[in-house]
Amino acid sequence: MAQHRPRPGEKRGGKGNRKVTAMVETCDLLAFGAHPDDVEIGMGGTIAKYVRRGYRAVICDLTKAELSSNGTVDERQKEAAEAAHRLGVSERLNLELPDRGLYVEEEAIRRIVAVVRRYRPRLVFAPYWEDRHPDHGQCARLVEEAVFSAGIRRYGDGELGDAHRVRSVYYYMINAFCRPHFLVDISETAQDKLASLRAYESQFEKRPGSVDTPLTNNYIEMIESRERWFGQQIGAEYAEGFLAKTPIHLFDLFEGVR
Repeated sequence: MAQHRPRPGEKRGGKGNRKVTAMVETCDLLAFGAHPDDVEIGMGGTIAKYVRRGYRAVICDLTKAELSSNGTVDERQKEAAEAAHRLGVSERLNLELPDRGLYVEEEAIRRIVAVVRRYRPRLVFAPYWEDRHPDHGQCARLVEEAVFSAGIRRYGDGELGDAHRVRSVYYYMINAFCRPHFLVDISETAQDKLASLRAYESQFEKRPGSVDTPLTNNYIEMIESRERWFGQQIGAEYAEGFLAKTPIHLFDLFEGVR
């Protein structure tokens, strides 16, 4: 019988409890999504851009999207792996929290804390907190709680790894179309983003027997149009929009912006 391996942040039973130590393979950018495809929709181009520049990116999906109208869990997992490959992501993991069951509770926070401490990112990303899908907003709140707790030395009783303070948390848009706090030019990687979305054939393609949903009705084209519009705002072909809840440090009035 295969031995059960606890997921990040999950307590081991009985005398088997032991500290989760940080891996050597840390990352620069850690992006959380409620479901596989959330991160690609919101910031696939930004991830691909910085991977090309030598930064290490990791994606963490909170659920397997087991309640999705189309596709199976296994199908979605294979698509997620292919999408991550197309973006150049170093690693992708899934915390297997329940789809439509994301709540700000201790067990979920612990699992996310363990991931933050394991990869020790400089930047963390989460969905925009007012997205129309409740899971996306809950994901944002869970990540906020976990990032805060990850920096507290005594949080976790030594079971979740060493404390780590994230430099900044930013929020990407999925279904939302609102005024961003800053834009990232993704003209060079927009096609990588679109390719990663097309990996999710079960979600974005109309297939025999599939259920009609907003995702199967030109959703990728809508996302492409949004990124084109954002790009026009900064004189680029494509851009992705982000929001922040804390002030952004502009390091130089003349060199820090275009």
